[in-house]
Amino acid sequence: MQKIANFKLHILALIVVVIAEAIGTQKFGLVVMLPLLFALVIGGIISLPRLRILNKSQMDRAAKFMPIAMLLLIAKIGLDIGPNLEILLNSGLALIMQEFGHFFGTLIFGLPVALLLKMRREAIGACYSIDREANVAIIGEKYGLDSAEGRGVMGMYICGTVFGALWISLLAGVIAQLDIFHPHALAMGAGIGSASMMAAGVGSIVASYPHEAQLIQAYAAAANLMTSILGIYFALFVSLPVTVKIYEFFTGDKRAPESIEDNIAQLHPNL
Repeated sequence: MQKIANFKLHILALIVVVIAEAIGTQKFGLVVMLPLLFALVIGGIISLPRLRILNKSQMDRAAKFMPIAMLLLIAKIGLDIGPNLEILLNSGLALIMQEFGHFFGTLIFGLPVALLLKMRREAIGACYSIDREANVAIIGEKYGLDSAEGRGVMGMYICGTVFGALWISLLAGVIAQLDIFHPHALAMGAGIGSASMMAAGVGSIVASYPHEAQLIQAYAAAANLMTSILGIYFALFVSLPVTVKIYEFFTGDKRAPESIEDNIAQLHPNL
């Protein structure tokens, strides 16, 4: 029965991917909608209990595959480090310091709001980073995506996918119109580790500084690369441990995380 259930999950995943890729990337003004968004929407629809396509146990089982699949993404990003070492070393201190901005922004502004809203350990996953693919993988490996931390990171990941490009296009456009920051600094800020959000942010900035278009795109690409690669190590060794300690200090809620081996053991008891 487990093999049949797994086969059904794989077939459904393949169908969702084929449909999402067939729709492709859609642009509405400055808003860019990637196939990932359509895959999330379709996946949400087929998992509705009233449709009875998937039951609760199958959805729980699918969640356990997520961190294992994410290992492929982390391996791919890790392989990108070598060829791009020269770019990273020449990017300058400003691009490196933006990681502290991502960290302090989510921790200082996000965590207090989450605690005021009575979020429990979900706040750790939701507030330790900008919660893109690599950050989801970190939480998935350390805690499991069916944990409270996993629900927090997936909630923010979905919100970022659905609303992120729209929000950053509006925010970047408004800040650019204020003319209080250099366009190159705005470009660095747009490279937050998400291709869709970067594209939306760059579009808004270029609209305000069309004569700087080439340099804006270059700085944004470098910042995006920096965040995608170095951001993993920063999130893993700095922001996540600090967020956990601060959360536990204020709430007294301590719990040992599950490891990815626990997820594999639940999927394959004979291993």
